[in-house]
Amino acid sequence: MRLRGYSEDVPKPMVTIGSRPVLWHVMKYYAHFGHKEFILCLGYKANSIKDYFLQYEESVSNDFVFSQGGRKLEFTQRDIDDWTITFVDTGLHSTIADRLRLVEPHIGKDEVFLANYSDGLTDYPLPELIGEFGRRDGTAAFLSVQPRTSSLDTVQMSEDGSVRAIKTMKESDIWVNGGYFVLRRDIFRYIKPKEELVYEPLRRLIAEGKVWSMRYTGFWQCMDTFRDKQILDELEASGEAPWCLWKNGKTATRVVA
Repeated sequence: MRLRGYSEDVPKPMVTIGSRPVLWHVMKYYAHFGHKEFILCLGYKANSIKDYFLQYEESVSNDFVFSQGGRKLEFTQRDIDDWTITFVDTGLHSTIADRLRLVEPHIGKDEVFLANYSDGLTDYPLPELIGEFGRRDGTAAFLSVQPRTSSLDTVQMSEDGSVRAIKTMKESDIWVNGGYFVLRRDIFRYIKPKEELVYEPLRRLIAEGKVWSMRYTGFWQCMDTFRDKQILDELEASGEAPWCLWKNGKTATRVVA
């Protein structure tokens, strides 16, 4: 509803930032760090996501040489040649936890996997989160961020209603779930049908001390509203979009399997 006019015909991850949907930007971010096997948990307007990749047009975001009247195209670089994408219909009304539960067979033998809401972009060095996860005895970890564009103010008050302070989100030291997860396969033991991932399953794990989060003060921007889309479009058009690590010369310091 907050993206009316942009997401009436497509699911939110397919709303474009520049010439490509936000889902593509998220996948390019992961691919930049060496993670190129994807499982898409499809639901609302699943066919628009399937059709996008079935009809994928490389020329939209890659330079190429056109010759022989168009009979020959030589691309100077490619986008998704080395990606493997599994498309799984996980139901129209499934919760996020249900979608994870339904794709468990497609994870194969991997003991650790990554998950993402596919509606937020960051320049966070992903190997740091994965590396720290490997050093801890936990089942779930996620990136915590501070909202960049929130116009909401926080209010601190006494029980009688007396206001002690009004602060911006950043001044209040409030952190939110950034939607970038590292999960151990053990998490499926904690998921029951119809539950929401960050509530019942994670609360059970929190009670056992098996959830932690990495705070990140660098770039992170969700894509929930028309204003959020404008911000991301403007950054992408500037040629210096922070999350486009594959274009701005930044490289991963390490990749942890």
